[in-house]
Amino acid sequence: MTDLVPAATPVDMPVVVSRDERTVRLGDVGIARENLRFNEPPDDDISTLAATMRAAGQLQRLTVRPGRGRQEQRWMALDGRRRRLALGLLRDAGEIDEDYPVEVYVETDPARQAAAVLLTNTALPIHVADVIAAIGRMLKSKLSVEGIARALGYAEIDIRRLAALAGLPPVALEALKTGRITLKNARALTRLPDRKEQVDIAEQALAGYGFQEWRITDRQPSGRVTIRDRRCALVSPDQYAAAGGRIETDLFDEMPAVLLDPDKLSDLWLARVRRIGLTFEAEGVEVHVTAGSEPDMPEDLEPLGYRSEDLDETELAAWRAARDACVTAYDAARDADTTEDGADEILTRLVRAKILSDQAGVGGRVVTAVVIWPAGGSGIDLRCYSPAEPNDEADSREADQGDHPAPPVRPTSYAPPQAETPPFDTEGVTHALHAVRTDVATRGLIRALADDPGAALILVIARLFSVLVLRINLAPSQSASTLHAEPYGTCKDPAIETLDGVVRQRLDQRRAAWQASGETVLAWVGLLPHGEKMALLAELAAISLDLREPRTDGVRKLARAEAAELAELCGADITLHWTPDAAFLRPHSKAQLLDMLVEMKAEDVRAAALKKDELVDWVVEQAASRTWAPAGLSWSRAPAISEPDHGEITEDDGGDADDDPGEGPGGFVLTPAGEAALDPAAA
Repeated sequence: MTDLVPAATPVDMPVVVSRDERTVRLGDVGIARENLRFNEPPDDDISTLAATMRAAGQLQRLTVRPGRGRQEQRWMALDGRRRRLALGLLRDAGEIDEDYPVEVYVETDPARQAAAVLLTNTALPIHVADVIAAIGRMLKSKLSVEGIARALGYAEIDIRRLAALAGLPPVALEALKTGRITLKNARALTRLPDRKEQVDIAEQALAGYGFQEWRITDRQPSGRVTIRDRRCALVSPDQYAAAGGRIETDLFDEMPAVLLDPDKLSDLWLARVRRIGLTFEAEGVEVHVTAGSEPDMPEDLEPLGYRSEDLDETELAAWRAARDACVTAYDAARDADTTEDGADEILTRLVRAKILSDQAGVGGRVVTAVVIWPAGGSGIDLRCYSPAEPNDEADSREADQGDHPAPPVRPTSYAPPQAETPPFDTEGVTHALHAVRTDVATRGLIRALADDPGAALILVIARLFSVLVLRINLAPSQSASTLHAEPYGTCKDPAIETLDGVVRQRLDQRRAAWQASGETVLAWVGLLPHGEKMALLAELAAISLDLREPRTDGVRKLARAEAAELAELCGADITLHWTPDAAFLRPHSKAQLLDMLVEMKAEDVRAAALKKDELVDWVVEQAASRTWAPAGLSWSRAPAISEPDHGEITEDDGGDADDDPGEGPGGFVLTPAGEAALDPAAA
């Protein structure tokens, strides 16, 4: 076998350019206006450089171009300003004269002149504001963006970005150079079409009043659809473009690309999901597909939620299996590229798994309708509906008990064991006497139980377990204890899996362990190790909490105070298990969502231009990456920190360059100190 060695092509060979080397008179050399430091006064080290050149002579040639017109000298230095100033000091001191020979490179090609301006090798770093100003002067001298990019060896997009910044008013570049605004602030200024407003904002920053970014944010168009839209989880940019959709990209790649034809995006998304829904419509399920708000469903249908509280063990096992399968289906959809047509099967499995999970959670009731809408991660999400069941028994019980209705109890196939009832004698005993006897016996047991904390612990746990989990012996006449409690939430309020969902799963496992033991509740609790008793008590106490306030005029101050004490006792920190998700954030307004970004120090000018759903996804992502949750969810008694007024001008409002590392003073090449610049593609 012969190894083939590729022949060298002209591209592989280094390009050697001969340079025009000359020796000219010092009196014929001036400094070109396009030199990056043309307007700067001589620095303190010029005298040191002059002394060095007196002792060692000129070690490095200046790069010059021919002079233009009568106002310029014969040769104008593009690179070598400090060396020219040092020679001027020696001339003024009488050590050399105007005829002193100066070695130079002469550049006549405009592109090479542009390269000479930027590709310097001097002692002082070049500020990015000087680079921007130099690019602006090049453009005014009729150099094209393409020509500048080829000459400098940079990507054309980088030169276009600098050219856009070069269009800013001079006061903005001055504020950038003095550190009053950052390069990020300057890029934001280019999005303002009104030059007067650009000048006003830059002058405010230069005067030390901070960069008023909110004025730029308020001018950005709202309601624009971007590639962060949830519909894009099923429709790729290529598919959208192939359908005739137009895309507008941000020059600085800081804002998400805007889709200018959202109707085409909706049509593509709806067609894709309707194709998936045909499978279920053939099975008799009514499928509603919406790319916007959820439609109003008939009153004879009710949405299915987490699960019913009265499932027997067989039904619970079926629900757990269906729930795990549903989670697996959602994970598979999130991991797959759902924009491909081949992902239809994955999405179909997701819909089926969700239907089966919701059915299992209500004991197998039939699902007759589903509503499907866009979702950011899995591509779609859905809600299942089932015919509403008559609940006459519950209604009558609610009327009897007033404000304390007990949930309906479905017959269960499991018959709990009963302890042996002690003998009693009522023959010849009047009601009054019977009441006296049982009253005294009760008081005797009260004293005995009060003297035995261990037995009291068993009673409390067993009673709460019976009421909250097993749903047996609910009536006061069926229990020795008057303790009563209600579990938080209903079947229509889905649990949050990482929060109360975990507690419910633990209690489901406790229920299974009790049934497997064949013991009464009291006997089973009494046999538990002490640590298990305490853990079960904590779970039962937790599931009985209810601090929900349905109205702002119904604040429960005493309950809140107790919750604050309780949170302090157990060191509550919701971010250990949960950060804001889409379901929590969706009821908030856009202004409230933007305030959340400010609170978590993740504010971004791009966020204000996002649609509501896109902004929700953005906040979900930022909160998860920072392990953040709103302070109001902590039940802390610390005073709330008021949000800053966006209309107020503060000295630190974006005016400190340290807020945006890597965008302060520095050279055109990115250095370890963080100077903002561009790395050349070729030397």
